[in-house]
Amino acid sequence: MSNTSHPFAPSLPGKRGSRRPVLLSAGILAVVISLTLYHSPGTNYGWISLVPSALVLIVAIATHRTLEALAVGALAGLILLQPDDYIGELADISLAVMMDETIAWLILVCGLMGGFIAMLEKSGCTLSFSHFMTRLVKTRRQSLLSTAVLGVLIFIDDYLNALATSAAMKRLTDRFGVSREKLAYIVDSTAAPICILVPLSTWAVYFAELLETNGASEGPGMWLYIQSIPFMLYGWVAMALVMLVALGKMPDLGPMKAAEERARAGQPIPDGAPDQPLSDDELPKSNPWLGVFNFLAPMAVLIGASAYFEIDLLKGVIVATLFTLALYLLQRLATFNTLMDAIMDGFRTMMLPLAIVAVGFVLREINDQLGMTEFMIDSLSPYLTVALLPAIVFVSMAVVVFATGSSWGVFVISIPIVVPIAQHMGAPMPLVVGALLSASSFGSHACFFSDSSVLSSQGSGCLPMQHGLTQFPYALLGALVTAIGFVILGYVMA
Repeated sequence: MSNTSHPFAPSLPGKRGSRRPVLLSAGILAVVISLTLYHSPGTNYGWISLVPSALVLIVAIATHRTLEALAVGALAGLILLQPDDYIGELADISLAVMMDETIAWLILVCGLMGGFIAMLEKSGCTLSFSHFMTRLVKTRRQSLLSTAVLGVLIFIDDYLNALATSAAMKRLTDRFGVSREKLAYIVDSTAAPICILVPLSTWAVYFAELLETNGASEGPGMWLYIQSIPFMLYGWVAMALVMLVALGKMPDLGPMKAAEERARAGQPIPDGAPDQPLSDDELPKSNPWLGVFNFLAPMAVLIGASAYFEIDLLKGVIVATLFTLALYLLQRLATFNTLMDAIMDGFRTMMLPLAIVAVGFVLREINDQLGMTEFMIDSLSPYLTVALLPAIVFVSMAVVVFATGSSWGVFVISIPIVVPIAQHMGAPMPLVVGALLSASSFGSHACFFSDSSVLSSQGSGCLPMQHGLTQFPYALLGALVTAIGFVILGYVMA
């Protein structure tokens, strides 16, 4: 009898599943049902509002799966909100999220960015840039430093930074035995933490408008934002830490140590990562200097067009994609079909990051309905003094942003609450705004399912949890130093 099965026969998994996921699911379901029975309908959820985010962290650490952990947390929150019709509530919230202008913008920007970078790689221009950089960079330390410097230079938007810097540098860092996790850490550390320090970034435009709308300043919101830049301590601390890591002055902490040992042994890409080793044995077929131009010119157009359209990355990436298509077709670097296939492949590579961010938005909406942000602020209000206000604002909002992964959405709720409190207490507004932006930056940096962290891991070629676990010790150290700094500044400036 032949061992070959019928072509239409159902296939069996090569490895049978374990009971651990079943036991974990049963435990979570029991907790959620118990809380549903404990909570009185029509009353505030209080500490129960923290449960969905806590479940996300527990499941993510237990399974190392990001999307599944977010889905579990979201479902748990929906059962708490609507135990009788959580499926209908899930459909309503999911539809509302997918119709949200921010999500639509995110899908278009990330998809087009993925296609844009895929064109650079398919045409061989990324390889040309890599060979050019090898003439300048001769050591491992130089490869890390050049990555950090490039990340600082691309300050206009954290999405652009996360995808462009990693695409430009991962071939070079692979050559010097740098783990993709460390590359992702450097890229992510020069994304949101740096963007908040520059008033010509998407972050500055967004938060300045938010501050002005909520009456935080009598004058323009951008002027208050600029006054607050020296007090955005987490951005400064994160930049100092990443430079120390690049210079080799900061030791590898926790999981990063194991990742670096694996990379030095010849495996820079971790197991299970969504990337393949990059071969650069063949020299570019075209003039190497022309190849460098063909890599840098589209990047320059992307940054310039985004700035021209008032820091609008969507318009910038549309202009850059059209420019790159025309540039490469005129030089016959690739056929039209090849470039269009590259754009579609780039869209496909962004599906997992986009799914994670979309489910993260669903979780944020559920947390808003549970009243998580208000509960955190109300719980800490009795301990507020003028001196401790900046530190408490930083710590509480950092926890909320880390738990929700929403570095922008949370502050639509929190700024209208925090600003009147600060004004009533007579606290220095630039210091309080610096604490808010520091919390937003930390949450975006440390949370393994925030948009910039997911894109940094995707661009660098590792999974979000691989990036999140190796980066977290550095982010936590930065948060500790920042909190101490706000305590000191609070007492000095009170």
